[in-house]
Amino acid sequence: MKDPAGLTRLTAAELAARIADGTTSAVEVTEAHLARIEAVDEKVHAFLHVDREGALAQARAVDAKRAAGERLGPLAGVPLAMKDIFATEGVPTTVGSKILDGWLPPYDATVTRRLKEAGLVLLGKTNMDEFAMGSSTENSAFGPTGNPWDLTRVPGGSGGGSAASLASFQAALAIGTDTGGSIRQPAALTGTVGVKPTYGGVSRYGMVAFSSSLDQGGPCARTVLDAALLHEVMAGHDPLDSTSVDAPVPPVVEAARNGSVAGLRVGVVREFGGEGFQAGVTQRFAEAVELLRELGAEIVELSCPSFDKALAAYYLIAPSECSSNLARFDAMRYGLRVGDDGTRSAEEVTSLTREAGFGPEVKRRIMLGTYALSSGYYDAYYGSAQKARTMVARDFAAAFGQVDVVVSPTTPTTAFAIGERVDDPMAMYLADLCTIPVNLAGNAALSLPCGLAPEDGLPVGLQVIAPAMADDRLYRVGAAVEAAFQARWGHPILEEAPVL
Repeated sequence: MKDPAGLTRLTAAELAARIADGTTSAVEVTEAHLARIEAVDEKVHAFLHVDREGALAQARAVDAKRAAGERLGPLAGVPLAMKDIFATEGVPTTVGSKILDGWLPPYDATVTRRLKEAGLVLLGKTNMDEFAMGSSTENSAFGPTGNPWDLTRVPGGSGGGSAASLASFQAALAIGTDTGGSIRQPAALTGTVGVKPTYGGVSRYGMVAFSSSLDQGGPCARTVLDAALLHEVMAGHDPLDSTSVDAPVPPVVEAARNGSVAGLRVGVVREFGGEGFQAGVTQRFAEAVELLRELGAEIVELSCPSFDKALAAYYLIAPSECSSNLARFDAMRYGLRVGDDGTRSAEEVTSLTREAGFGPEVKRRIMLGTYALSSGYYDAYYGSAQKARTMVARDFAAAFGQVDVVVSPTTPTTAFAIGERVDDPMAMYLADLCTIPVNLAGNAALSLPCGLAPEDGLPVGLQVIAPAMADDRLYRVGAAVEAAFQARWGHPILEEAPVL
């Protein structure tokens, strides 16, 4: 790989500093990452599309502005991988589905636009479970992504491509979306950092909808500070998004630079553990809790009984919303069109297109959601799920009356083998057991590495949960834990990942 300066191994903050002071150029940094992609992505399959010419043009623009003395953003020139769910003008946006294969959006999503305005270099679009429906990136219409720690295992989902691009050093930063854990779970399985901001904290305009009351874009990185820097760039009120929160972005970068848990009350929820949790995950989580205690946090044991209902509630609410959102893919306006030979009705063309364009998991969720919303079943299923959602939110509210943050394992297990759960949807859904309650309540959460499981040597994630609009608490705790790990073991966990 052509990277003699080791640029692909630097953090985003380090790269930004070198570009700002002229030690290196944005073009040099971009070329190093493009070379890395060319060298390893055939094995990893993190990217669906690499925009080589577009990335280099953006990098040249950053260098020209710096040479002209223009004031640049804190991440100007840093290469970023974008989950293929955000509209990007003139660049293929497929959402991992055949039904949008080859679609070139005529506009940018708000997140895309803000990244470009901040001078980040968009390398390309990353692989994902189709329409963000999955926990392994195996539901992509374009094939699975491998976990850089072990290419025979999944990198998590739905944003496995973004997480894998970081873990394989193909990008310095990445963007994901989180509907039930799709940023945090891949972060846990790949030894990276992933953040689900408060619902409404990051604009959803131009982000292809799966479940509108749950979807949330967020930052993915290799360090807590890098995630905070990206969070600050992409977050903020957007009048184009009716669900956008009209409030200042919490001071996430300041919190990441001054991480401390001294005097903080940290809750451990009884329901986030027990049967079904891998022994190594439980062990590493217990060690992380003890580390928090040593750092000066007060540990408080909690019970949130409604969390046991969260998984069932989610898998009624999310499919119900997806059955409505995906109705727009009807072959009439954009995307794939099958069977339009002049002899078939519009209804027949729509049916043939949806049959050919949607994969098995998307079809499964559309059917489940349509059934749950149908006359005679609405109250029994969708209505009951919304009541359970309210109970989850109330349990969180009660918990945050006693503690400042809640911690848990991010996932019950480490990365599982590709193909292991494909034919068992329930086993696949259980991967989101600890992450789903956060989305139902609209709170903020972060996953960061807390060691390797002894039995398989794979990463384990620690999840930190904060109340809505208290995103800075995530970074305060995350930075303190990350610094303690580095001080104790002398290096970030990711440096132990095998080099491809």
